Amino acid sequence: MRSILIVDDDEKARLLLKTYLEKNQYEVHLASNGRTFLAKFERYVDELSLVILDVMLPDTDGFVLCKTVRGRSNVPIIMLTSSSDETDRVVGLELGADDYVAKPYSPRELLARIKAIHRRVGVENAVAPRYFRFVGFKLDTIERTVTDSAGEAISFTGMDFQLLKYFVEHPGDVLDRSQLCEETRGRDPGPLDRSLDVQIARLRVRLKDDGKNPALIKAVRGVGYVFSADVAVSNV
Repeated sequence: MRSILIVDDDEKARLLLKTYLEKNQYEVHLASNGRTFLAKFERYVDELSLVILDVMLPDTDGFVLCKTVRGRSNVPIIMLTSSSDETDRVVGLELGADDYVAKPYSPRELLARIKAIHRRVGVENAVAPRYFRFVGFKLDTIERTVTDSAGEAISFTGMDFQLLKYFVEHPGDVLDRSQLCEETRGRDPGPLDRSLDVQIARLRVRLKDDGKNPALIKAVRGVGYVFSADVAVSNV
């Protein structure tokens, strides 16, 4: 499981971190205050691999939430604070936090802290599924092949395979154009860049998905695309 719950009352920072972590294959849940955080924590507690708590919140503080989380779960906790006072760090660690990051921070630094904690608890070393099956197709992440219901291989370029792999890893999620281009090209698209649309059209042809009325890869106006098929994962 690579599922993270973040509570931070800074909307811009919250959304930026969500986008960055999702690009790095994490599932992210957000809360802007303590009340929302606790509701989502109870909902996702058995799925979470890490919790990120901002110390200063409008209706409570991160220390109270840290104590509540520790009374319910051993999920790793990272505390965020804009205070330079060492007392905040000491209090958080004594309440059961696993790490502490001072604001302002870079998403890259926080990601490194997350990965370090996940390695310690065994999350990063978990075996990723090899096969993804959907509507008669099978994608093999090791051999980097896609076969149809008859077992016939379908030809894909490297970027097209990577795009399809990203889709099947996130079924039902609305994926924005920047995410998809970053995943396949390592860069954000320009305002006039239509290469992603061309790629999507190629995928639809290979998957026999009607471009005029697609059932698998659907466009979400003004945002990006969503992969609508049910996906089963396995290692056999």
